Amino acid sequence: MKRPMEGVRIVEVAQYTFVPASGGVLAEWGAEVIKVEHAVRGDAQRGLVKVLGLDVVPTTSFFPIMEGPNRGKRSVGIALEVPEGRALLDELIRSADVFVTNFLPNAREKLRINLDDVRAVNPDIIYVRGTGFGARGEDAGTGGYDSTAFWSRGGSADGVTPDDADRLASMPSGAYGDSIGGMTIAGGIAAALYARKATGEPTVVDVSLLGVGAWATQFSVNQALLVGGPLPKAKPPRHGSASNPLHGSFRTADGRWLTLAMLQPTKYWPEFCERMGRPDLMTDPRFAGDAILANGPEGGAVVAEIIGGITLAEWRERMRGAQGQWAAVQNAYEVGMDPALRENGLIAKVVDADGVERELVANPVQFDETPVESRRAPQFAEHTDDVLRELGKSEEEIIDLKIAGAVT
Repeated sequence: MKRPMEGVRIVEVAQYTFVPASGGVLAEWGAEVIKVEHAVRGDAQRGLVKVLGLDVVPTTSFFPIMEGPNRGKRSVGIALEVPEGRALLDELIRSADVFVTNFLPNAREKLRINLDDVRAVNPDIIYVRGTGFGARGEDAGTGGYDSTAFWSRGGSADGVTPDDADRLASMPSGAYGDSIGGMTIAGGIAAALYARKATGEPTVVDVSLLGVGAWATQFSVNQALLVGGPLPKAKPPRHGSASNPLHGSFRTADGRWLTLAMLQPTKYWPEFCERMGRPDLMTDPRFAGDAILANGPEGGAVVAEIIGGITLAEWRERMRGAQGQWAAVQNAYEVGMDPALRENGLIAKVVDADGVERELVANPVQFDETPVESRRAPQFAEHTDDVLRELGKSEEEIIDLKIAGAVT
């Protein structure tokens, strides 16, 4: 199996999902990622008790909210506020290629993990900051979550919330922007490693949730900048679009939603009509040839009536092998069971700390058509002793560090 990051060592001083998710990706690509957690509390995300209305306190060793961003890492519990603990971090930094953090400026200053502090220990290290709103400007010291910096301030929330809505649309999944942002950071780290190999110079990598959010909505933002103001929120027809009856959302007889995106209606209309058993519509003067472009909403109503008369299973059977683009709207479990994901190795099997086989969504990047081998996330401070031994500490020294409160 190709693991292009084999031999790369990353030290992560970060919490929650946004920045840690980058380490989870890089671990699946072969990197060794050492997660430095608070010696008593661990990653603050371990303390969350409810997400998406569900209790997330684990009843087993498998804790999905931690497994996703922390797969494949090793965890050490170090008290960075204790001199002996901070000295241990320096030892880890000396042996690392990359240092990653999402701590706010005041915390970085207090713990002496700013760029100058880290580079004083290892001048060749790549330094990575994940922030809410960027490393410069008056918001540089302001914390942010993906619901605030990515979703709300980055434009997505406004883009999916109708003007007449009585509430703001929420993110479709927990850690939605965080997971996208973590993938972005992983790409930035890969580029920085390449640049260091090519030039010999280390890089500072900055990625903000706001920047990732603006990138995700760039099509609309770019258009708004071009016209010099907010874009109008045109209310689309209930079915179809203004010029295309085969574009939009439609509901089946058994209450399932379909999304059609057949962007060339003149091309796909005959196929649709044939497969739906309505060849008469191919010669209907409203929809024949280019006439269909002037009758999108009317054609959309016809499409809605046809789809509303069959089940999702019937639709799938009729459209099997069709050229037109469409998808069924899937819930989270259906996504996890999606045959295309499974056939392409994008649902990974992992064995949890209790020896039970579980499943996780794999990162979407594969090399040489080979699925990644994913490993479980570490238990809190699971690898402290092992890492200390690798640093040359004797058993007596490890005991002394624990007595001093420097490690867990």
